[in-house]
Amino acid sequence: MSTNLFDLTGKIALVTGASRGIGEAIAKLLAEQGAHVLVSSRKLDGCQAVVDEIVAAGHSAEALPCHVGDMDDIINAFAQIKDKHGKLDILVNNAATNPYFGHVLDTDLGAYNKTVDVNVRGYFFMSIEAGKIMRENGGGSIVNTASINALQPGVFQGIYSITKAAVVNMTKTFAKECAGFNIRVNALLPGLTKTKFAGALFTHEDIHKEAISKIPMHRHAEPQEMAGTVLYLVSDASSYTTGECIVVDGGMTL
Repeated sequence: MSTNLFDLTGKIALVTGASRGIGEAIAKLLAEQGAHVLVSSRKLDGCQAVVDEIVAAGHSAEALPCHVGDMDDIINAFAQIKDKHGKLDILVNNAATNPYFGHVLDTDLGAYNKTVDVNVRGYFFMSIEAGKIMRENGGGSIVNTASINALQPGVFQGIYSITKAAVVNMTKTFAKECAGFNIRVNALLPGLTKTKFAGALFTHEDIHKEAISKIPMHRHAEPQEMAGTVLYLVSDASSYTTGECIVVDGGMTL
């Protein structure tokens, strides 16, 4: 029997960190399902390259450069969305940073501030601006890319792990307070995924071996495997899935 549960036709979706990796995979899949995708990242060229691929495949997208660690960029991006589209149905907070890979005791203030500004403050105010538009238009869906590190800190990934734990509780807070506006808020907690962002985990043999040993299937994930979960979370199929955190490599739902 046919189903329209994953049909996103007419939806406006904003995906941050979408110029590569998990964000790119998510943007392309949402576009394949009919959404008009706003491909966002810090640099226009990277966004436009993904947009060109989406359009060449017969789908709809546009580039919207935005540095989520910069409050002015956030305000300007949402002003453009309101002026051009008048609504936003989906926000995927996927942009993140992890500038420091090393012992937690050697974390400097610069690395701390950059990680918190993007991974916590950025997600928080992106969600606020999106939520305001969604509230005005009767609802929407927000998905935050957290990390398995939110549950168990990664080796040499101290401040990154701390910010991802904050994203989980942020998700629950927004889910609880925004449910009355028909805004669903969920988090995805990827494990070891083959991306440029996670490059240090793949080049450090001992850390990579340990990470693989903790995954039930004993293999890393690919970005496309994350995208399917996000599609479910933003679709009508997940209308009863509010404020949960999906762990994609451990077979758990929190």
